Amino acid sequence: MIKVCICGGGSLGHVCAGVLASQNDVEVNLYTQKPEQWSRQIKVTDFNGKLYCGTLNVISKNPEEALRDCDIVFLCLPGFAIESTLSAIKPFVGRAVVGSIVSSTGFFFFAHNILGKDAKLFGFQRVPYIARTDEYGHSANLLGYKSQIAVAVENVDDVESFRLLVEKLWMTPTKLLSSFFEASLTNSNPILHTGRLYSMWKDWNGEVYDHLILFYKEWTVEASQILIDMDEEFMRVLDVLPVKKGAIPSLLEYYESHDAESLCKKISGIPAFQGITSPMKKVENGWVPDFQSRYFTEDFPFGLYFIKQTAMENGVSTPTIDKVFAWGISKCK
Repeated sequence: MIKVCICGGGSLGHVCAGVLASQNDVEVNLYTQKPEQWSRQIKVTDFNGKLYCGTLNVISKNPEEALRDCDIVFLCLPGFAIESTLSAIKPFVGRAVVGSIVSSTGFFFFAHNILGKDAKLFGFQRVPYIARTDEYGHSANLLGYKSQIAVAVENVDDVESFRLLVEKLWMTPTKLLSSFFEASLTNSNPILHTGRLYSMWKDWNGEVYDHLILFYKEWTVEASQILIDMDEEFMRVLDVLPVKKGAIPSLLEYYESHDAESLCKKISGIPAFQGITSPMKKVENGWVPDFQSRYFTEDFPFGLYFIKQTAMENGVSTPTIDKVFAWGISKCK
């Protein structure tokens, strides 16, 4: 029997709890600040109608109770909650391997500092599922599976056996990354979101917009150029780190583009992204930027921050990243 403690009750926490607990040889505990809102029974329905039903063994806001005898502790948390949660669980981790469903918001950096350099850790490069909560504490929807999990693993004795375990638990083909940097640093949201936000609102002075700006469909050439400049700096950071060449492709490579105009056309034309709106809030006469959105509170202080910090520690100049980061941090304070 594999014993897993899931930390966090968001959409991904719901889906992982249901998928893992539905397996006969897996026992799932939940560490949450809202235990009274959870049922012991959790149901997850995927987009094809497949139903995962599981029974949670322990539901508690007491970390000692939730982590007792667990083999794996798995964080399904936003960036702002990772540091405090690691501090809370540290006395009770024991022999468990501690991991995170998202690594690009500081998990490895926080874990090294709090749990120590010898801690047994793992972190996903990308989330394995697209998830949405249906009824909090009771049910959720699994809207999409990823074709593969890429995972960084540290201080685990038999890494290949652990890879196979991850593959089994999350029911997804899994490959190993060569360095925690390959999971921790990404040119996805921390650059894609922040560069776009900067292009839209760097000169905002309080004007009200007459519509919700479509984040991708209304993408601009200016946003693409900022993205390219940030990404070139990001690639220079990777060059000085123990990162396998090509492990993280440039944005131009990833989007099969060659300049700002072709990148703009590519991003603005992605069918699945057409209806995604920008982080804005309704006011009397229209819409204004929402600087408390997770696009700001997650992607600047817990995404772009670690790219900037790693660059500084390794003597790599990142003037565009520095400029975008300074602007974003000033807005989300």
